[in-house]
Amino acid sequence: MRTLIVALVAGFALHADADPFPSTYEALPAAPTLITNATILTGDGQRLDGAALYIADGKVVSVGEPEEIADGTTVIDAAGGWITPGIIDVHSHLGVYPSPGVSAHSDGNEATAPVTAEVWAEHSVWPQDPGFSRALAGGVTAMQILPGSTNLFGGRSVTLKNVPAGTYQAMKFPEAPYGLKMACGENPKRVYGGRKQAPSTRMGNVAAYRASWIRAQRYIQDWEQYEQKMAKQEAEGSDDGNSALAAALIKSPKRDLELETLAGVLRGDIIVHMHCYRADEMMTILDMAEEFGYRMGTFHHGVEAYKIADQLAENNVCGALWADWWGFKMEAYDGIQENIALVDRPENGCAIVHSDSDEGIQRLNQEAAKAMSKGQAAGLDIPPERAIRWITSNAAKSLGIENQTGTLAPGMMADVVLWNQNPFSVYAKAQQVFIDGALVYDRDNKALQPLSDFELGQLMEANR
Repeated sequence: MRTLIVALVAGFALHADADPFPSTYEALPAAPTLITNATILTGDGQRLDGAALYIADGKVVSVGEPEEIADGTTVIDAAGGWITPGIIDVHSHLGVYPSPGVSAHSDGNEATAPVTAEVWAEHSVWPQDPGFSRALAGGVTAMQILPGSTNLFGGRSVTLKNVPAGTYQAMKFPEAPYGLKMACGENPKRVYGGRKQAPSTRMGNVAAYRASWIRAQRYIQDWEQYEQKMAKQEAEGSDDGNSALAAALIKSPKRDLELETLAGVLRGDIIVHMHCYRADEMMTILDMAEEFGYRMGTFHHGVEAYKIADQLAENNVCGALWADWWGFKMEAYDGIQENIALVDRPENGCAIVHSDSDEGIQRLNQEAAKAMSKGQAAGLDIPPERAIRWITSNAAKSLGIENQTGTLAPGMMADVVLWNQNPFSVYAKAQQVFIDGALVYDRDNKALQPLSDFELGQLMEANR
């Protein structure tokens, strides 16, 4: 009996580490496919001209001429087209701010308190958002869905595979770690200061972060002490009823969803994604991460990231940035169009082009091209094989999925885009998109241009 009680309580303590809403994603059936006569940007800095890509069983088999191919392989002559890994958007609100953009669909900000680390973006994701298929037509095969930036701690993010599905669980990227959305600067102090609440200043923002991390540290300590007491009781006790009763009387800490998420960051299980514009504030956040012993993952928007590019690289922190958005509020005033190129340091630089837009996600290749052009005009050497990392491998690194996707190498997921020409041309179009080796989008085949159930319903009604 004592052993049973110990096991039950220990199982409850560990429940916080499990995912109660697990991925049910299953890759679509895919025939082996060989794409020939293409320029291939592998995502890891290589460019191969006149090369072939062979994919089978949902994986990349070879890059370059294959030694042998399976019977029944589909052969596609790219006729001078270009191949890249699938594009990854690390900052999207598709599904939580879906189209049509009506108030009933506004599910991205739990704007009821400055700290809402307990909420999870996936519980607001509407899989029928037409924006998913529009992003697919732009070559986007995976994306991180984030809560909004109203709160200091906005909640957990979720990484999705961009496949048509009836549930968000069926879109969840297998084994992708959760992220925590945080925000600094104007947004939290504007929203809560306007309500005569704290925080109303930047110093109030930082004080509230620190107070929350202190609570999370204590939460971890409380559970560790509880588990130590249970382990001691198990080691010292026997199988009689008295020892079982003693184990049952050891009081467990109260489970707290907010602190579970924060504790996940402190344990290194959850990646921090932080909305932050100004260089001085980003440096404050880096100091705070050192104070509380967690790793800062990615700064989002970061229009002043170029001012601290060396420090970001030194700390192995990514910058998920816009090509040219600036000046729409004071903290965005000091942006420059060379920002992404300057953050992309040769050693440990991790520059990323993100969208934060249901329209921008459809043309991330063109957004990257703008940043590439500005960097080249500033005298930097940025060939296509370098710039493609901003929307593929660097993005995968930011999300903790770089061992599965983001590059075209044997064994990686066959998330692939075939472009009609150089993807950094304004005339470039994604001709075909593969996810796990399955052809899910074809510009020349309407049967492979997915529509959501919502859109189908609207079309049926219009045709009555």
